[in-house]
Amino acid sequence: MTFDSENAPKPLSVVLAGGGTAGHVSPLLAIADAIKEKHPQAAILAVGTPSGMETRLVPAAGYQLATIDRVPFPRRPSADLVKLPARLSGAVRQARHILEESRADVLVGVGGYVCTPMYLAARKLRIPIVIHEANMKAGLANRVGARFSRHVAVAFAGTRLRGARHVGMPMRRAISQLDRTQAAPASKAALGLDPDRPALIVTGGSSGALSINRAITAALPALAAAGIETLHITGKGKAVKDDDGGILTAEGYRQVEYVDGMENVYAAADVILARAGAGTVSEVAAVGVPAVFVPLPIGNGEQALNAAPLVAAGGALMIDDKDLSPEWLRSELIPLLTDRSRLRDMARNSEALGIRNADQRMADLVLEAVSA
Repeated sequence: MTFDSENAPKPLSVVLAGGGTAGHVSPLLAIADAIKEKHPQAAILAVGTPSGMETRLVPAAGYQLATIDRVPFPRRPSADLVKLPARLSGAVRQARHILEESRADVLVGVGGYVCTPMYLAARKLRIPIVIHEANMKAGLANRVGARFSRHVAVAFAGTRLRGARHVGMPMRRAISQLDRTQAAPASKAALGLDPDRPALIVTGGSSGALSINRAITAALPALAAAGIETLHITGKGKAVKDDDGGILTAEGYRQVEYVDGMENVYAAADVILARAGAGTVSEVAAVGVPAVFVPLPIGNGEQALNAAPLVAAGGALMIDDKDLSPEWLRSELIPLLTDRSRLRDMARNSEALGIRNADQRMADLVLEAVSA
């Protein structure tokens, strides 16, 4: 709680910045919910860019969204690099206006293009900054912001970021509070899976993964022969077709473009095969679902780094994208899916590394920053 010049109380005003992908927006919303739980009267404002997923996800969660211009940081000399100072200056002015208009008591940043100008504006206004970094390898915006803050949190213990505290990944309560054993029967029924057969659930994330799709579909006869059911979440617009151009069908196989509510996926899956985004790795660990990770082969290698601790702890397997093949799935994945004892061990190892209350930890950190 803060006070105005006449000592009349005003609600806590929290501005949360981040966006672009669900990997940024999901923890932002989880933090917002945790703050509202502790301070129901708190004023919450999210800030993103006009083109990110936040334009849909933030209003759907019931929060107000403001936007500023997207300012990418070119990695090599280009016309965009020449324009960077003017673009950044304009975005900082927009950010300052938002912070002043909202009478912000604190700025919480979770990374993405929007955060650098927000951090710079908050520093000028002497507004406390709280940072959450989701990836093992910290992004540029949060590396900049960490120079201005004493309240820096990370999802992974190995993340190298100045002054970082390991809090885990904030996530929706439907996931963080999931009891897989109790929820499994209803979740399998909801997803059309046989409760008496091992279930493999495959996902390449919201945009899909063509290499995973190809390997899985080629291995379908072997999976079916082993008594395994496969639910294939292909990604929007990436439905797998047969030779005649129709939607591929096969014994023990069902495909959908997306599933609304990943908690059902985590509860129903005996094994999940997925990319190694920070959110997916953290959620898998929190709920204790055995996983096979296929890190995205492009970028700076952060997905492999994200998954490495869980693999080392015995909670997951990891295979390079180039090495994922029908042969590997037959020789490694099918034996795993049919080994109940090994799956139980992986689940225990995963849960031992998972953190379920990161949203609460972040809310406490935000309140600490305000009172400092």
